[in-house]
Amino acid sequence: MDYNRIISVTGLGGLFELVSSKTDGAIVKSLEDGSTRFVSSRVHQFSHLESIEIYTVQDNVNLVEIFQAMDKAGTTLPDAKDSKALRGYFEKVFPDMDFERVYGSDMKKMVKWFGVLKAANVELKLSVAEAPEVAEEAVAEPAAEVAEAPAKKTTRKKKAAEE
Repeated sequence: MDYNRIISVTGLGGLFELVSSKTDGAIVKSLEDGSTRFVSSRVHQFSHLESIEIYTVQDNVNLVEIFQAMDKAGTTLPDAKDSKALRGYFEKVFPDMDFERVYGSDMKKMVKWFGVLKAANVELKLSVAEAPEVAEEAVAEPAAEVAEAPAKKTTRKKKAAEE
């Protein structure tokens, strides 16, 4: 399962795989129980995990970097109900996190989501958009040649007025 297909839906707990999108919503599959359902975009908002960033003391980082650090740490996840344990865990795992702007509820959600992603065997990496290859010759040619635009056609009335 690809990380770029995972979304969070407001008002619904857990994470979902985006199966299909429609004009008025999306069909999603729960990562926890595997159930598939239609979710209306009139009622809910969707957030791709790839688009979520976390505040740090320097530049914001993508959520996947936090998940990768959590995976690399290999320590057991703290109890989500204990806010001090959560903060201590993230201070060890990702010390650059800005703890004044990242709330305890956010850390709780990250721990829960990480558990769900690991249980569903989701590979924690961003998708890379492939840039189309452009030949150097194709770029150089238009600048070297300047084509003249064809002359515009004039109407008979306009020609008569000019004479």
